[in-house]
Parts: sequence; structure tokens; C-alpha cells
Amino acid sequence: MTNKLVEQLSIVTDSKIVLVVIDGLSGIPNESGRTELETANIPNLDALARDSTCGVTDPIAPGITPGSGPAHLSLFGYNPLEYKIGRGLLEALGIDFPLEYGDLAVRGNLATMDKNGRITDRRAGRISTEATIQVCKLLEGIEINGVKVFIKPVKEHRVAIIFRGNGLDDALSETDPQREGLAPLPVKPLGPLAASTAGIVTKFIEEVKKRLASSHPANMILLRGFAKQQKLPSFHERYKLRAAAIASYPMYRGLARLAGMEILPVGERLSDEFECLRQNFDKYDFFYLHVKYTDSAGEDGNFEKKVAVLEDVDAYIHGLLELNPNVLIVTGDHSTPAVLKGHSWHPVPILIHGKYTGKDDVVQFSEKECAKGGIGRIPAMQVMSLAMANALKLTKYGA
Repeated sequence: MTNKLVEQLSIVTDSKIVLVVIDGLSGIPNESGRTELETANIPNLDALARDSTCGVTDPIAPGITPGSGPAHLSLFGYNPLEYKIGRGLLEALGIDFPLEYGDLAVRGNLATMDKNGRITDRRAGRISTEATIQVCKLLEGIEINGVKVFIKPVKEHRVAIIFRGNGLDDALSETDPQREGLAPLPVKPLGPLAASTAGIVTKFIEEVKKRLASSHPANMILLRGFAKQQKLPSFHERYKLRAAAIASYPMYRGLARLAGMEILPVGERLSDEFECLRQNFDKYDFFYLHVKYTDSAGEDGNFEKKVAVLEDVDAYIHGLLELNPNVLIVTGDHSTPAVLKGHSWHPVPILIHGKYTGKDDVVQFSEKECAKGGIGRIPAMQVMSLAMANALKLTKYGA
């Protein structure tokens, strides 16, 4: 279903949709022969799956491993191949940085580099946000060839870096080698206008190395997702929805803000997010609720912690159902198997619950069971049209 068609068929109703995105939801079996979902004690999610229609999604396409940004764009119904949004923009928007026209934003990981120039920890031990704030203070006031550089803490080891000056270009390669034991990659121009910007960023990295030479464990920054300001069609324009986002991590707030959702203030705990949903349930007709720590545990290779987070989420499902949303969707943006310590290309389980969704023969919320479900295997971009249809928010196409 094309985006234009959804816009044409969308109507305003009183029905409510809740989309729960469990980041990095799915996995692959470890030595036990089971995935994290198959291992977790999640009776409420399992019961919900039995009372729903289920399936699996491909965030981008079969075999393609997505980043969180394009994976979420797909779930929100935006073609990630059409809307190529660098993570730097999402991080800057997520911390409410006052971006100006022409600013260049990039997401940074504080990292640990050994004396031989090789990365020993891409996340500097996931240092605390408080420690990152102190590191950012060491990097204040950098200016290169008339370009001012702002380094702002995001969360834990993550920072947002904003370059402000004339003629900046975002067609740049990333410096993160994506695994330990390698040196940071050089910044390279990927377009004919980016050579000057690549030189500025290279000088910035050299200055960071000097200033953080005595800092531990964060003595380097790895750069990912160069981006300049972009605009998406808003949820209201596309779906006629009053949409709200509940997310503790800044990048996901930034993505939701870019899509025109209202960002609800929320605390750090999972309980804060579900309480925020309860308190605001009467005010909006679409809610995006994001759960982060499944993904973090998967990236750390911590199978047991990911299982524990899934069990924590399960404890809030009963209370969520008491709100009686017309359509409830539980899924993930992508897979993050602890076995692989990173994102992967594996399809993602999804369940859709509502009065008109029907039921299938799925008996457990897991990768194998959901693959048997009535939804089948679909592109994640089709999730919003299914949500809208089951909430009776799409009119008939044609005579």
C-alpha cells in the first residue's frame, strides 16, 4: 500500500492505537537451543499472542541488517530508502538542541583506544551520563576554520556533535569500525562537495585525541550518521492521528519529533513509561512506546539480561490491556541477538490485538511461533496500514 493511498483513505475516529516497540526484540538461539524470547517467562505476552493475530516483519528487506533509525522509519510507515536520515540529526533533535539551517549533526560514541591506536571498547564501558557530561566539558570551545563545534551529552556513552558554519556537507563516511581491535576509520568525502567538510572533521578528531589523551576510559570519539536538517510528512498529515511518543532515550524522541509526534516527558524507568501512557491515554489517539534495554543487553552479548528485560515488559501488559486500546501492537524495530552482540537481519515477531484482528494458531510470543501466524512475513512498512485498518481508520478504496 503506497503512502499516498494511506493518506487518501485515512479518516478521523475516536479509536486508539498503541504501538509498543521492544528494541532489538528478537534473537537467535544460544547454546541452550533457545532464543531470549523462548527462554523468558512472559505469560502475559504469550496469552496476548494467543488472543491476537501474529507474524514477522522485515525492517528493510530480507537479509538486510538495519540501524535503529531506518528500522523505526519503516514501522512508522516511511520508506527508509526514500527518507535517509542520519542518526546525528535524530540525536540532536532528541536532546532539543537548537539546530540552525546548515548545521551538520553526527552521533558520537565515547570509546576507549589503546596506545597503538586500536579501539578496545566502542562504548567506553557504557560510562554513565554524568561521566560523559564531564568529558564534554573537556571538549568545549573547539573551532576549526571558522566552524564552531558543539559536543553535547545524550545518554551514557553517547554524544551529539554539531558543526556550525558555511558550506558543510553530510556526504561523509563514518569512523566507527563496528568492532573492537581495529583503528578508527578515516573520514572520507562521499560526494563532490564534501572534501572540505571531511578535512574539518578530521581536524576535529585530532583535537579530540589531544584533549582526551589523559581521559579514561573515554579517550576517543567514534562518529556515525552525519546528517543535516530534514522534514518528514507528519503523522497528522499522513494518518490524521494525534500522536504521542513515550521514550526515555533521546534518539527515539528525536525520530518521533521528526515524524510530528508530541514528545511526552517521562522518567528513566520502564514503570515511568507505562504510567505516562496511563496518564495521557485520553489525550491522544496514537501512542508509540519505546523499550530500549533489550537492545542494549543484546549489544552487550548479555543473554540473561535481555531475558530479564523481556520479563519486566511482560509485567506491564495486563495494565496496558486494562486501558482497552482498540488496537495494540507489540513488536520490535529489529533483531539484536545476544549471540551476535549487535543488530541482525533476522525477521521480527509482531502481534496485533483488537476486536477485528482475529486469532490464529500461535501459542507463544516467539520467533518460531509468530512465523506461523496469520499475518505471515511482511515488510515493516505495512504495519501502520494494518494498525489503521484494524482501528477502522481507513475507508474503502474504490467503488
